[in-house]
Amino acid sequence: MDDGQLGMEPRRNQRTIAASGALEGIGYWSGRDIRVEFHPAAAQSGIVFVRRDLPGAPRVPATIANRVEAQRRTVLRRGEAAVEMVEHILAALAGLAIDNCEVSVDQPEMPGCDGSALPFVTVLQRAGIVEQDCPRPAFAPQRPLRLGDEDAWIEMRPAESGKTVIRYDLDYGGGNPIGRQSLEVLLSPRLFPWNLAPSRTFMLEREAAAIQDRGLGLRTTFQDLLVFDADGPIGNHLRFPDECVRHKILDLVGDLALAGCDLAGRFAAYRSGHRLNGELVRAIVAQQQAESSGNWKRCA
Repeated sequence: MDDGQLGMEPRRNQRTIAASGALEGIGYWSGRDIRVEFHPAAAQSGIVFVRRDLPGAPRVPATIANRVEAQRRTVLRRGEAAVEMVEHILAALAGLAIDNCEVSVDQPEMPGCDGSALPFVTVLQRAGIVEQDCPRPAFAPQRPLRLGDEDAWIEMRPAESGKTVIRYDLDYGGGNPIGRQSLEVLLSPRLFPWNLAPSRTFMLEREAAAIQDRGLGLRTTFQDLLVFDADGPIGNHLRFPDECVRHKILDLVGDLALAGCDLAGRFAAYRSGHRLNGELVRAIVAQQQAESSGNWKRCA
């Protein structure tokens, strides 16, 4: 585990950004130019995506109820409005403990940037973060939750510390430079910007070729994410020796944000992806509702 980290407090006030910020980039899948804007939001608003390119600027709250299944990414849909590849933005917001924010976008897909959450973190930090006069809901499970099978699984267990600890075991097998990687971290708004946020999306060269054969990702280059051949990243360099497992934890942080509350517990995952991550969040929300643990606090 990383040493000296300060985890999420089990009781804290909600937070939003102090000012608006924006960035532009291309969509990995669509290849379209995209501008995303971040705006402050009132307490209890949560994270809400706004499709300003559509009539009436429909709003899509970032909740597990709006999650729909999609390949290799997290997609939210409410009515006819959808937002795609939202996991890195959600990870940036959750990693910095920003609970209320309006994310306005002019395309269905979020910009890929460099394949990490760092560009979003940079914009949010420049905007500033302010505390709001309302407690943040938190949930600590009373019993373990585990989903999956021997090939891929994920679980959440109670933790005495009241903090969020995440362990991921990545296993790409032999014969490739990704191989097997393991890491355990204590989720920390103070350290998230450097220990998880810079880690980038990755895939094998044959996986990238298969995506482009479908006519997708045609503007995405080897500098926009990590594509591995037998010798390592093509035309790129690792930011961490274990960058791939760090990115899997980053994705999990983004998917867990769909619970809409701080989660105090120990998470462990083996070869889990967005589908299993989402199923765990649904189970967590269901358990919270069943247990009525009293950990939720509302504004007066």
